[in-house]
Amino acid sequence: MGSWKNHVRARLQQRDLREKHPFVGVFTSLSQLEEMFEIRKQIVDDQGKSVEPADCGKNTRLLQIQLRESEHLADKLSQTVSDLTTILYLKEAELQYWQSRVSQYRQEALTLAKGSNNLKATLSEFEFTIESQSKELGALRSEQERLKETLAQAQRDKERLLQRWIDDKREEAGRLNKYNDIQERWQHLAKQLKKNLQRQKGRECVPKAERSVNCESLKDRVCVKDTGTSVHAGS
Repeated sequence: MGSWKNHVRARLQQRDLREKHPFVGVFTSLSQLEEMFEIRKQIVDDQGKSVEPADCGKNTRLLQIQLRESEHLADKLSQTVSDLTTILYLKEAELQYWQSRVSQYRQEALTLAKGSNNLKATLSEFEFTIESQSKELGALRSEQERLKETLAQAQRDKERLLQRWIDDKREEAGRLNKYNDIQERWQHLAKQLKKNLQRQKGRECVPKAERSVNCESLKDRVCVKDTGTSVHAGS
């Protein structure tokens, strides 16, 4: 897109160098000659309107023309000097303005340079902080992975211990059930034995009672006999 523009610009510069620049001096001289011609034409017209003495010669006329040209050139130069002075004042004011702007820009540049240095220092601190935090983050991630593995192992150990505890409780419950069954059997057997013992004791008590009755009757009989004997002896 920019290549054809550069090509056209280069061709126009070549044309100016070839067709315009060689004739700049000629055009300037022509402009000056035209200006002098206009001045002389005006002077001649003014002299034609004025009444001159008859004895005025050609030299006097030429002197008057040169004098008028000199006055015109002096006025023109004075005007040019005045214009240049005004331009100079404007350029000085503009120069002061641009100097103040340059000073302002220099101050702003110094401020920006300080700010840039501060930002660079801050950036370096942030980079160091980021690097440190990255290392800490890596260490924390490693620690997290290790803790995850430890937690998983602890969970597996917990599940294994819980299963063992459940198995132990199940075995203990089985033993307790067996013990309760044995205790029930023993209690049942003890009740049976107690009942049998009570039955046997009841059976043993009946003959003893009969023997005691027989003994008492026998004693009564012996006492009666003794009483009778003693009666007979007293009589």
